[in-house]
Amino acid sequence: MDITKRAVSIFTAIILLAPLQGARVHSEEAKAEVPAKILTIRDSITIALINNKAIQRQEEEVNYALADISYAKSLFLPRIEAGFGYTYNDSVLSSLDTPSKRKDPRIFSGYKNDNLFEVSAEESIYNGGANIANLKQTRLGLKYQEETLKAAKLDIEFEVKRLFYGLLLAHETRRIASDLVGQARAHYEEALKKYGQGAASKFDVLQSKVQVSRLVPQLVSAENAIDLLTAEFKETLFLDIKDKIDISGNLGYSKIEIKEDEFLKEAYSRNPKMALRLLGIDINKWGIEFAKAGWLPQVSAAASYSARSDVFARMTDSRHDKWSVGVRASIAVFDGFATKARVDEARARYRQAYLEKEDIVEQLAVDVKNACLNLNEARSIVEAERESVAEAREALRLSEVRFDNGVGINLDVLDSQVALAQVEQILAQGIYDYIMAKAQLDRTMGREYSREAYYYENI
Repeated sequence: MDITKRAVSIFTAIILLAPLQGARVHSEEAKAEVPAKILTIRDSITIALINNKAIQRQEEEVNYALADISYAKSLFLPRIEAGFGYTYNDSVLSSLDTPSKRKDPRIFSGYKNDNLFEVSAEESIYNGGANIANLKQTRLGLKYQEETLKAAKLDIEFEVKRLFYGLLLAHETRRIASDLVGQARAHYEEALKKYGQGAASKFDVLQSKVQVSRLVPQLVSAENAIDLLTAEFKETLFLDIKDKIDISGNLGYSKIEIKEDEFLKEAYSRNPKMALRLLGIDINKWGIEFAKAGWLPQVSAAASYSARSDVFARMTDSRHDKWSVGVRASIAVFDGFATKARVDEARARYRQAYLEKEDIVEQLAVDVKNACLNLNEARSIVEAERESVAEAREALRLSEVRFDNGVGINLDVLDSQVALAQVEQILAQGIYDYIMAKAQLDRTMGREYSREAYYYENI
């Protein structure tokens, strides 16, 4: 009886716990099966530009420049102030008010219970051109910040391309290393089999086994390279290190016609660093005009209206208000050579900006030349190694056939395997170098991926 009750209890517990156990297993499986996020080059660049803190800071610099323009414009508008105040005076200047007077004299001296309302306006008519120069500088400053933002985006895009295509190269390297290890293991098994049949020597077996041992570390190194590049890639995109990602793309080779003169012209007209140097010249030119304003006259106009009374209700009475209008002009006769010092400083900054522009002209010429040379070098490697891959595969096939037929030696097979892997690696590296030479040229010419994405579709 006890055995029967115990069996029933165990059976009941199994029935009750089974759904919970199944739910837990299902939950763990669902958690383990979180799919990796697939990223294309377009996705990667977009995410990096959105998440990058340097880009965000520079976007705020653009907003700051916009606000600076608004402030510069405000200096052309009149300043209007209005105010009301009440003051109780223990004693005031005694003055007799009679109805025959047009104004109550106490509006000038004050009341014991003094209510005062004032409105004033002031406008700068001419300040030596300082406001105009300041507005020109702020507008150029906005363009300067926009070009700085463009330069930052180009740098981020280049870095993303380097890592994205570097990951593709790393995956290709792992594929090559994996194939090589697989070929070496298969050949070791074949040599071991032939040794059992008396068709191969023990030296061949040992030599083949050592070859496998030598190649395995290369495969492990290729795996590690993928992990390291993936971590750096996530950091650049500001993704969590634990996020699962995969990239979608290929190391495609798309040849472009090299037109160095046209590339250089485009770099001069679109490179943000060139634009920054030209803007720096213009900004400092207006800086000279701003400094010269200290030598020129300052002209301003002002108007005011006030109402004053000891009784608040009488403040609107015409006897208790007054107004004034005036124009003021002044010029600095001697300012201790302060204006001259500011003008000299502005002129020195202008000359410095001009020299910096000359430097960037030479630097862009070098950068374009370097990119074109890298394109030519990478293209030569790719076109040469493309044919070599097919030849290396055929050489490996023939060496395996010769070894199987007993007319070839074991070393020929091992050398052919390594030679094929080397040729494939050189080809992959050449394609990567060509892509990065393109990317370098695009950055030098100021080509933004977001605006010219069609250009990259063939990469």
